[in-house]
Amino acid sequence: MAKDKIAYVCESCGQDSPKWVGKCPSCGKWNTFKEIKISNDTGSQAARSAAQSVRSSLGVKSSVHALKDISSHEDPRMDMNDGELNRVLGGGLVPGSIVLLGGEPGIGKSTLTLQTILNLSDRRILYVSGEESEHQLKMRANRLGKGDCEHVLILCETSLENIFATIKDVKPELVIIDSIQTISTEDVDSSPGSVTQIRECASSLLRFSKSSGIPVIMIGHINKEGTIAGPKILEHIVDTVIQFEGDQHYMYRILRSMKNRFGSTSELGIYEMRQDGLRPVSNPSELLLTQDHEGLSGIAISSAIEGIRPFLVETQALVSTAAYGTPQRSATGFDQRRLNMLLAVLEKRVGFKLAQKDVFVNIAGGLRVTDMAMDLSVISAVLSSNVDTAIEPGWCMAGEVGLSGEVRPINRIDQRIAEAEKLGFSHIIIPKYNMSGLGRKKFNIQLHPVRKVEEALRELFG
Repeated sequence: MAKDKIAYVCESCGQDSPKWVGKCPSCGKWNTFKEIKISNDTGSQAARSAAQSVRSSLGVKSSVHALKDISSHEDPRMDMNDGELNRVLGGGLVPGSIVLLGGEPGIGKSTLTLQTILNLSDRRILYVSGEESEHQLKMRANRLGKGDCEHVLILCETSLENIFATIKDVKPELVIIDSIQTISTEDVDSSPGSVTQIRECASSLLRFSKSSGIPVIMIGHINKEGTIAGPKILEHIVDTVIQFEGDQHYMYRILRSMKNRFGSTSELGIYEMRQDGLRPVSNPSELLLTQDHEGLSGIAISSAIEGIRPFLVETQALVSTAAYGTPQRSATGFDQRRLNMLLAVLEKRVGFKLAQKDVFVNIAGGLRVTDMAMDLSVISAVLSSNVDTAIEPGWCMAGEVGLSGEVRPINRIDQRIAEAEKLGFSHIIIPKYNMSGLGRKKFNIQLHPVRKVEEALRELFG
């Protein structure tokens, strides 16, 4: 009998190599090659027949069709009874799709999944747990107030073959795998969680989902770099990748779409963590704004957009004399490099000297915002803290700042203004270039168009 061969696979991009190398020649990352075993002919034959055994157990056979003969109608999406989750998924769960939900340990991935399926009383759901016992899941369901549900079936199993056998018996309409790193197949000679096991199990679940039309939601672990553990090919296999993130010291959790073949990847859902589970936040602006910041310097309100959803967010800044030789630059919830760029613009174009001062910026509520329209509020908050002068109540702003100090136009200006007006703001600073085609009469809020950063600061501080 031939010996098993050893190969090395990059867990970041999937590049293989006959020997270990420090730097991946494909993605350029260091120390990402992991050792895997390539079985002999007998084992390889068993691995190649894994897909056939799955398909035969399900009684499914593939066939060839001409493109013009394939129906183009869209199957109705599965309503998850959760407005935030439906938005991130693109309108609901697509039949036959496979979704990967990732997040840090303890962030609430299992709670979100269990809470969602407990509310789907009209669906037969199989929850496969490789990490928790039935008793633990029952206690969590009792805490969520839905411990007497009959439509949710619990299976504590780590063998992929036994999972498929149970699926064939119970015929569920939705399958949950918690988590993919704990599942293993007998056709691969390696431990659960290895690159080969994750790849083979995910591929088998993909074939099952596409051939049967039953959607599958897989929960994945996060490594220390903040990416989903396992080979990068895992994210290529699935249809949708959702990241569940947030600071455990805050009550808010963010559901963000990283990849979606059936919808937009810029959507965002917000939840509030409570003792009895996660509560969807339909209007995050009212919760993200501190109501008692009147008279405090270093606070500016920005009208931001995530996906197609506007909300007002509070930007906090603190400027102080550097206690050490090198001044510190720190940003929480905002891009550190963009903060450095904005400070350079503030010093070069506006004339405020910040080279010998520490600058700290924080987005209130534990949010991480990527909207470029936050630039104007960051600069305003930094300057407000620097001169120790508070911005008057009722003012908010939105605008991208360029390297020459100009305030560049932004998208969805109507929604930003309407959101600020709905929350009771009386003044909003916007780019002057956005005024073309924008009617002043339909807004009760007073608009202040500006072309440069100096004009915006003059409007705020006189």
